[in-house]
Amino acid sequence: MTAPSLSTKELRRVVIAAAVGNVIEWYDFYIFGSLAAILSVQFFSKTDPVAAFLSTVAIFSVGFLIRPLGAFVFGRIGDLVGRKYTFLITLSGMGLSTALIGVVPSYASIGVAAAFILFFLRLIQGLCLGGEYGGAITYVAEHV
Repeated sequence: MTAPSLSTKELRRVVIAAAVGNVIEWYDFYIFGSLAAILSVQFFSKTDPVAAFLSTVAIFSVGFLIRPLGAFVFGRIGDLVGRKYTFLITLSGMGLSTALIGVVPSYASIGVAAAFILFFLRLIQGLCLGGEYGGAITYVAEHV
Protein backbone atom coordinates (compact mmCIF):
# COMPACT_ATOMS: atom_id res chain seq x y z
CA MET A 1 0.00 0.00 0.00
CA THR A 2 1.40 3.39 -0.88
CA ALA A 3 1.22 6.40 1.39
CA PRO A 4 -1.18 9.16 0.38
CA SER A 5 0.41 12.18 -1.21
CA LEU A 6 0.53 15.00 1.33
CA SER A 7 1.26 18.64 0.84
CA THR A 8 4.21 20.15 2.66
CA LYS A 9 1.82 21.86 5.07
CA GLU A 10 0.01 18.60 5.91
CA LEU A 11 3.28 16.71 6.30
CA ARG A 12 4.61 19.42 8.62
CA ARG A 13 1.43 19.14 10.71
CA VAL A 14 1.83 15.35 11.04
CA VAL A 15 5.49 15.63 12.07
CA ILE A 16 4.82 18.45 14.55
CA ALA A 17 1.89 16.56 16.12
CA ALA A 18 4.03 13.45 16.60
CA ALA A 19 6.96 15.47 17.95
CA VAL A 20 4.84 17.47 20.41
CA GLY A 21 3.23 14.29 21.73
CA ASN A 22 6.62 12.69 22.14
CA VAL A 23 8.00 15.73 23.99
CA ILE A 24 5.01 15.76 26.34
CA GLU A 25 5.41 12.07 27.12
CA TRP A 26 9.15 12.33 27.78
CA TYR A 27 8.61 15.49 29.85
CA ASP A 28 6.37 13.51 32.20
CA PHE A 29 9.19 10.99 32.64
CA TYR A 30 11.69 13.82 33.18
CA ILE A 31 9.53 15.37 35.89
CA PHE A 32 9.41 12.12 37.85
CA GLY A 33 13.16 11.60 37.57
CA SER A 34 13.92 15.18 38.58
CA LEU A 35 11.66 14.98 41.60
CA ALA A 36 12.87 11.57 42.81
CA ALA A 37 14.42 13.02 45.96
CA ILE A 38 11.20 14.83 46.87
CA LEU A 39 8.97 11.90 45.94
CA SER A 40 11.05 9.53 48.09
CA VAL A 41 10.14 11.36 51.30
CA GLN A 42 6.48 11.65 50.28
CA PHE A 43 5.82 8.04 49.32
CA PHE A 44 8.19 6.06 51.55
CA SER A 45 9.13 5.89 55.22
CA LYS A 46 11.45 8.64 56.41
CA THR A 47 13.32 6.29 58.74
CA ASP A 48 15.81 5.29 56.02
CA PRO A 49 16.21 8.04 53.40
CA VAL A 50 18.64 6.00 51.27
CA ALA A 51 16.22 3.07 51.02
CA ALA A 52 13.39 5.50 50.26
CA PHE A 53 15.39 7.12 47.46
CA LEU A 54 16.44 3.76 46.00
CA SER A 55 12.83 2.59 46.11
CA THR A 56 11.78 5.72 44.22
CA VAL A 57 14.46 5.10 41.60
CA ALA A 58 13.28 1.47 41.32
CA ILE A 59 9.72 2.66 40.71
CA PHE A 60 11.09 5.14 38.16
CA SER A 61 12.76 2.25 36.32
CA VAL A 62 9.48 0.32 36.13
CA GLY A 63 8.28 2.86 33.59
CA PHE A 64 11.19 1.98 31.33
CA LEU A 65 10.96 -1.77 31.85
CA ILE A 66 7.28 -1.92 30.86
CA ARG A 67 7.75 0.15 27.67
CA PRO A 68 8.20 -2.86 25.33
CA LEU A 69 4.87 -4.26 26.50
CA GLY A 70 3.26 -0.87 25.87
CA ALA A 71 4.69 -0.84 22.36
CA PHE A 72 3.26 -4.31 21.76
CA VAL A 73 -0.19 -3.54 23.19
CA PHE A 74 -0.65 -0.11 21.66
CA GLY A 75 0.98 -1.17 18.40
CA ARG A 76 -1.74 -3.76 18.00
CA ILE A 77 -4.43 -1.26 18.97
CA GLY A 78 -2.98 1.17 16.43
CA ASP A 79 -3.18 -1.51 13.75
CA LEU A 80 -6.82 -2.21 14.59
CA VAL A 81 -8.32 1.23 15.21
CA GLY A 82 -5.79 3.68 13.80
CA ARG A 83 -2.67 5.49 14.94
CA LYS A 84 -4.32 8.84 15.63
CA TYR A 85 -6.86 7.33 18.06
CA THR A 86 -4.14 5.28 19.74
CA PHE A 87 -1.93 8.37 19.98
CA LEU A 88 -4.73 10.20 21.82
CA ILE A 89 -5.21 7.25 24.18
CA THR A 90 -1.51 7.17 25.07
CA LEU A 91 -1.32 10.94 25.57
CA SER A 92 -4.43 10.87 27.76
CA GLY A 93 -3.15 7.90 29.75
CA MET A 94 0.19 9.56 30.35
CA GLY A 95 -1.38 12.88 31.32
CA LEU A 96 -3.96 11.31 33.60
CA SER A 97 -1.44 9.08 35.38
CA THR A 98 0.91 12.05 35.84
CA ALA A 99 -1.90 14.16 37.28
CA LEU A 100 -2.93 11.33 39.60
CA ILE A 101 0.63 10.98 40.88
CA GLY A 102 0.29 14.60 41.96
CA VAL A 103 -2.76 13.85 44.11
CA VAL A 104 -1.79 10.47 45.62
CA PRO A 105 -1.84 10.74 49.41
CA SER A 106 1.56 10.54 51.10
CA TYR A 107 3.09 7.70 53.10
CA ALA A 108 2.15 9.59 56.27
CA SER A 109 -1.53 9.48 55.24
CA ILE A 110 -2.05 5.98 53.83
CA GLY A 111 1.20 4.16 54.56
CA VAL A 112 2.63 1.62 52.15
CA ALA A 113 -0.44 1.91 49.89
CA ALA A 114 1.04 5.19 48.63
CA ALA A 115 4.01 3.32 47.17
CA PHE A 116 1.75 0.72 45.53
CA ILE A 117 -0.41 3.41 43.95
CA LEU A 118 2.72 5.19 42.72
CA PHE A 119 3.99 1.89 41.27
CA PHE A 120 0.71 1.27 39.45
CA LEU A 121 0.64 4.80 37.99
CA ARG A 122 4.24 4.42 36.79
CA LEU A 123 3.21 1.19 35.06
CA ILE A 124 0.51 3.12 33.21
CA GLN A 125 3.01 5.83 32.28
CA GLY A 126 5.47 3.27 30.95
CA LEU A 127 2.81 1.46 28.94
CA CYS A 128 1.64 4.72 27.42
CA LEU A 129 5.15 5.90 26.62
CA GLY A 130 5.98 2.61 24.93
CA GLY A 131 2.84 2.84 22.83
CA GLU A 132 3.23 6.51 21.99
CA TYR A 133 6.84 6.41 20.90
CA GLY A 134 6.48 3.58 18.41
CA GLY A 135 3.06 4.80 17.33
CA ALA A 136 4.34 8.30 16.61
CA ILE A 137 7.22 6.99 14.52
CA THR A 138 4.89 4.70 12.58
CA TYR A 139 2.32 7.50 12.15
CA VAL A 140 4.94 9.76 10.59
CA ALA A 141 6.36 6.94 8.45
CA GLU A 142 2.90 6.14 7.11
CA HIS A 143 2.46 9.75 6.01
CA VAL A 144 5.84 10.31 4.39
